[in-house]
Amino acid sequence: MDRPIQEVVAATGTTSRTLRHYDRIGLLKPSRVGPGGVRHYDRDALVRLQRILLLRELGLGLPAIADVLGEQTDVRSALREHVRRLRQEQGRIGRQADSVERTLTALDDGREPTMETMFDGFDHTRYEDEVRERWGDRAWEHSNDWWNGLSDTERQELTARSAEVNGALRQAAEAGLEPGSEGFQGAVADHHTWLGAFPGPEWNRESYPALGEMYVSDERFAANYGGVEGARRVRDAMALWAERNL
Repeated sequence: MDRPIQEVVAATGTTSRTLRHYDRIGLLKPSRVGPGGVRHYDRDALVRLQRILLLRELGLGLPAIADVLGEQTDVRSALREHVRRLRQEQGRIGRQADSVERTLTALDDGREPTMETMFDGFDHTRYEDEVRERWGDRAWEHSNDWWNGLSDTERQELTARSAEVNGALRQAAEAGLEPGSEGFQGAVADHHTWLGAFPGPEWNRESYPALGEMYVSDERFAANYGGVEGARRVRDAMALWAERNL
């Protein structure tokens, strides 16, 4: 297996610029460079690229991906772990889709959907390892106790409010509103108020813009706003709102 960069780009949906960047930082070297400077990738390089793309889907940044690839030298064991996590996520997403379909069926039939079926698959505990690693055991335990202490109605209302607030930010970004516009700034104000409903840090003049930076750098958050470009617009609006109001 030896594929030129054009075929790799077509098969993976990534870009030649991205692959060249991976080469520059030493994350993924082509197996050879052919006539005209065309990069080629053999089986081992393509397996490594698959692992890189999988780790990106899990939300890791490039430095963290390099560390993981450096530590996990047993490629087959690493791929088995990828499969396990992907199957786990596949099952969760499948349960979410089923729960939404059951809600639609109940509404179409004029019935009240049950709380248990509405939120199957919406499991906040899947972030436990990440929260413990980033912010410590105490942060997770405090957050988990808070969530478990909410009533079903409170959880439902919070989930709906979360979708509303982040949806408004995404709409502002996708509409191309200027970060300082009244519409964008109003959406950011609602977002800042919404954050106050959760346990955690005080979102002040320093921490609130830093949260916006995380929205850009973490692809999982950026997806909430239509991608990295949308997340950048949200970040800029958050920074401007903090400068004016905090």
